[in-house]
Amino acid sequence: MKKFLDISQLVKTFSTPKGPLTVVRDFNLGVKKGEFISLIGHSGCGKSTVLSMVAGLTELTEGGIILAAKEVSGAGPDRGVVFQAPCLLPWFTAFENVMLGVDQVYYTASSLERRQIAEYYLTIVGLGDSMHKRPSELSQGMRQRCGIARAFALSPKMLLLDEPFGMLDSLTKYELQDVLLDLWQRDQKTALMVTHDVDEALYLSDRIVMMTDGPEATVGDILEVNFPRPRTRKQLMEDPEYYRLREHLIGFLEERSHLRPGKPATAVATH
Repeated sequence: MKKFLDISQLVKTFSTPKGPLTVVRDFNLGVKKGEFISLIGHSGCGKSTVLSMVAGLTELTEGGIILAAKEVSGAGPDRGVVFQAPCLLPWFTAFENVMLGVDQVYYTASSLERRQIAEYYLTIVGLGDSMHKRPSELSQGMRQRCGIARAFALSPKMLLLDEPFGMLDSLTKYELQDVLLDLWQRDQKTALMVTHDVDEALYLSDRIVMMTDGPEATVGDILEVNFPRPRTRKQLMEDPEYYRLREHLIGFLEERSHLRPGKPATAVATH
């Protein structure tokens, strides 16, 4: 497999009053270009720490991360990050929040071209009529739509999503999952998403990486998700394979996530 993202022997140790705490140890993962990967595991297992290291927001203790043949060191616009809360500047409109990044990344483009990029992505995510409202005038779901538009508008090599729908009600979550899938399929972005939602992981992913519990969390198992794309919820719910994969994921989380594997993770075939 040609690796677009190569995470190798990743270790993260934090200093605490009780001494060093190793949250993640020997985490290895290769991701193909255009692949959608989900990291799943119990709270506190180090999922977000791994994502933060890939984003360049948290320093590595050991190991290396290579993205598109270049070592990751520090944050950069080649990685678009969507957090659980989108962190919009409250005094700017949705449009102005997206333009902040667009102006930096597309500084050689004309002002008209930059505006068109921001307007295009805001319209695609469903904010065409609300792009000139400030965050306080937008619902939580609309603010997250803005966060997704901002990440895609930078045309990053990689999309990093940290429980992007975790604070939303079920209906809004389903709508935004579809918005994300639509954008992802248009742009063919490589994506790494942290989630604790088994059904979300199955609906969105090509592979699901299951992490063992921390401390010293690592890859416990990797599940291949071979449902054809484009996907619909109805199609998945009618497929017996969906329930077999769901059972496998829940079984891992309930029984095996606390066990540190003695050998490298194995891929689980779906057929």
